[in-house]
Amino acid sequence: MPIAHHPLIEEFAEHRDTIHELKMNNAHFRRLAHEYEGIDKSIFRAEQGIEVVNDAYLDSIKKERLHLKDLIYSMLRTK
Repeated sequence: MPIAHHPLIEEFAEHRDTIHELKMNNAHFRRLAHEYEGIDKSIFRAEQGIEVVNDAYLDSIKKERLHLKDLIYSMLRTK
């Protein structure tokens, strides 16, 4: 199975316009989205073998990505 990124725009395709609006106008959302995207890229690089990380660290950042995704989704739903 190919390994893929999980960009917010694909994870929440139905909220594309809201994501753009919040990134432009909400500093907290912008920070969360930036952090999510950075962690997603780190996970992708680790899973591709580009960066070597231990399993505990990979599990930890996957949990953090999921937590950020939950926070972001909550903000999208209440917008």
